[in-house]
Amino acid sequence: MSNWDIFLTPYKQAVEELKIKLKGIREQYQKSSKHTPIEFVTGRVKPVSSILDKAKRKNIPLNRLEEDMQDLAGVRIVTQFVEDIETVLELIRLRKDFEIMEERDYIVHKKPSGYRSYHLVLCYPVQTIEGEKKILVELQIRTLAMNFWATIEHSLNYKYSGEIPEDIKMRLQRAAEAAFLLDEEMSIIRDEVREAQQIITTKQEQGRKL
Repeated sequence: MSNWDIFLTPYKQAVEELKIKLKGIREQYQKSSKHTPIEFVTGRVKPVSSILDKAKRKNIPLNRLEEDMQDLAGVRIVTQFVEDIETVLELIRLRKDFEIMEERDYIVHKKPSGYRSYHLVLCYPVQTIEGEKKILVELQIRTLAMNFWATIEHSLNYKYSGEIPEDIKMRLQRAAEAAFLLDEEMSIIRDEVREAQQIITTKQEQGRKL
């Protein structure tokens, strides 16, 4: 690959555009009286070193990156409650500005490590000076608890180059179950939490008007 900057520019554009659109959904909910299913949105383009590592690990030739590496561009939606994930999925499936190529449910079918998240692969059209270019983007949807666990696991995987010691692996799996239980408990008191948040939001709005 002679020029990574040129190659990755459309991916950066796709991430930025999707972030703006998804944050727009969040703002629309905030301006209405409805519960906001999106807590926050993040996105990134894979660093070149990570692309090369994964290409080597998965035996992907560099001239096949666009077709065979689905997470060169990644966007993440984080929700408060597990139930919010389904709401977000419904919103995503209704959109006409991209196509859903694949869906993988790692919440119902968690990974052996304990990882939980909902993954979609989107085909997103980017407008470039040379015309339209369709980009594969991985969209992850997960709760705050799932996100906290996944962030820790990612750091440990990086530290141990994917070979996490068995005792830490076991603790991670226990932590994953604890995160799952936290999500379950929060679901039970969901209506109480939403009501409390609504009271706070109303008070803040009244304060701004004074």
